[in-house]
Amino acid sequence: MLIKGVTLRGLEVFEALAASGSVAQAAEITGLSQPAVSQQMRNLEAALGAELVDHGRRPMQLTQAGRSFLLRTQSVLSQLRLAQNELTVMDLTHLSTLNLGVIDDFDNDLTPQLVTILAENMTRCRFKLVTAPSHEIALAMRERKLHIAIAASSGAVLDGVIEYPLVRDPFMLVCARGALAEAGGAEALMRGLPMLRYDREQLIGRQIEAHLSRQKLEFPERFEIGAHLSLMTLVARGVGWGITTPLGYMRAGRFHDRMEAHPLPFSPFARTISLFAASDWSDRVPRDVARTMRKLVSELVIDPALRQLPWLEGDLRVLAGE
Repeated sequence: MLIKGVTLRGLEVFEALAASGSVAQAAEITGLSQPAVSQQMRNLEAALGAELVDHGRRPMQLTQAGRSFLLRTQSVLSQLRLAQNELTVMDLTHLSTLNLGVIDDFDNDLTPQLVTILAENMTRCRFKLVTAPSHEIALAMRERKLHIAIAASSGAVLDGVIEYPLVRDPFMLVCARGALAEAGGAEALMRGLPMLRYDREQLIGRQIEAHLSRQKLEFPERFEIGAHLSLMTLVARGVGWGITTPLGYMRAGRFHDRMEAHPLPFSPFARTISLFAASDWSDRVPRDVARTMRKLVSELVIDPALRQLPWLEGDLRVLAGE
């Protein structure tokens, strides 16, 4: 049983206030009035018997107790939101077979959650899951080995395939922690250390190289890495710098204490993560899976990424569906 006075609304207000440091912004996020936000915080702190925020500072900052309680709050709210997602998932009881391919960027958290939701709704279905880089997922889709695929879009129209955009995933610069300041800026860093490239056989590698070519930017060819986590390991160790996306960065969470991310010092660009389905699929399954995927991405990937990298606000986002 919850302590009397600890309410779901109070936890939501606390989370919003922790993220913004402002009663006004927390009110906008939660849809409450500013007096109501203040009252919710007073009730929560009274129930817990501890001050969660320093009310005398602007912007407000969390106390030690607040920082500790925030982690629990985010975990509780995350599970509640996922439960809501599961309640709105599609009816898949009529399917007999489903072959699903998912980009490996989602291996850590999102894919297991999606598969759990799907499995619970496919009571008589033979289910196969493939996780791989986008170019391998796209090939399997073209060869009709997959019914549905979630991968980065190449921008090309695939014959007999419908694309449902899910996420805008902007590219950004990554380097070892402190390396950019030590070099004196992003451009100096990029001149002083080697670029750690993705394997050009991968779609992400080709997309990055194409954009660099459009910007007439050239860097010495020393490293070309196929495995994403190997590339992030080299970045974290200060061997060089790289270009990746927030989805890739969040997948490398084990290295976050040794690396940092920054906006690109040249013209920005982004990739689109989409759901692909055969055009002869006559029911709502692809659109329903896309809807569920957008909710999961927002909760498990985008929200945590924006808490770490708030400058991505507006660039890293879910794309509106049908």
